[in-house]
Amino acid sequence: MRFVMVLNYIWIAFFLIAFVIALVKLIFFGDFDVFPAMMDSTFATSKTAFEISLGLTGVLALWLGIMKIGEQGGVVNVLARLLSPVFTRLFPDIPKGHPVTGSIFMNIAANMLGLDNAATPLGLKAMEQMQELNTKKDTASNAMIMFLVLNTSGLTIIPVSILVYRAQMGAAQPTDVFIPILLATFFSTLAGIIVTSLYQRINLLNRTLLLTLGGACLFIAAVIWGFSQLEGEMMNRVSTTVANILLMTIIVGFIVAGMRKKVNVYDAFIEGAKDGFTTAVRIIPYLVAILVGIGVFRASGAMDMLISGIQWGVEQTGMNSDFVGALPTALMKPLSGSGARGMMVDAMTTFGADSFVGRLSCIFQGSTDTTFYILAVYFGSVGIRYTRHAVACGLLADLAGIISAIAICYMFFG
Repeated sequence: MRFVMVLNYIWIAFFLIAFVIALVKLIFFGDFDVFPAMMDSTFATSKTAFEISLGLTGVLALWLGIMKIGEQGGVVNVLARLLSPVFTRLFPDIPKGHPVTGSIFMNIAANMLGLDNAATPLGLKAMEQMQELNTKKDTASNAMIMFLVLNTSGLTIIPVSILVYRAQMGAAQPTDVFIPILLATFFSTLAGIIVTSLYQRINLLNRTLLLTLGGACLFIAAVIWGFSQLEGEMMNRVSTTVANILLMTIIVGFIVAGMRKKVNVYDAFIEGAKDGFTTAVRIIPYLVAILVGIGVFRASGAMDMLISGIQWGVEQTGMNSDFVGALPTALMKPLSGSGARGMMVDAMTTFGADSFVGRLSCIFQGSTDTTFYILAVYFGSVGIRYTRHAVACGLLADLAGIISAIAICYMFFG
């Protein structure tokens, strides 16, 4: 569980570094405004965090209600069956027909649909079942590592929370990052599968995996090629239109699936929507903590110094440095989802939701998941002490997600 403490140290560092820099400015440069600016920032950012959380309530209630209809309508089960031929080859150490297979499929499918409340319990159950098969109880098995990399790489079909934040922050088209996120998270997941398979000597050249991964790559390549043929404005318009059509199709599809299963879709929606208010309230302290820390760090001038230093280094290589402002989100994401969320909101607040940095921070947020947090929670739940190559594979998947997010954002919005 030591990974979880990293965010604690980062949060403390925000305040200590900000305080030291403010003292230097006051003593050596006579800057009497820096401390008032830092205190004003604490009040302003805590208010912003509360307003954002409060504003999320309605949209979260809507989407969690829709997701509950899809869950009860059997959409997750359908996805599990579709993914079955692929995952049985990615987990060769698990006996065919073992109950853990169902838990793995359900967890991955729930993650793809953004059903976090359903995904975590299913993931913990899968870890317990894999621990029963594990011959070394304190050491991560190959199946556990592959499972966690699939989680940390963050493959998500519906990045609901990011779209909600963009709407809350005043984006003209909150869904314009939908396709870029889908592309970036695909490359992250693909990299995670390849790296882990190389570590575990899993044959990716068998027919099923080759057809599945190859077909997915061809489809993504076709999407990228198709969008590359369009002008910038038309690309954004087509991307937004396709995203909205897909989202509306998913909503209608979930409702139809619920009707086919003879689910009371209205009651299912109400049941899920109730969690929206709970979720919005639950994130308030986390959002306040991280936004206040970032706000103080930024008000002291420390954030500008950090970004300027990185930007200078990038410019020395002759590269375009527009992406540097969004890097804090990418660097925080492996450590903490709430921390990265705060960085994303801060980027949209500072640069604008429709700015290049604002959009890239959203793509960073959606391209991968919280690697260290997932490793800490899942491994900690079954007493795993030796993680073997799990951290390396997870971070390499994160790196692939960051690089692809930058390239894709330049393609769509550069």
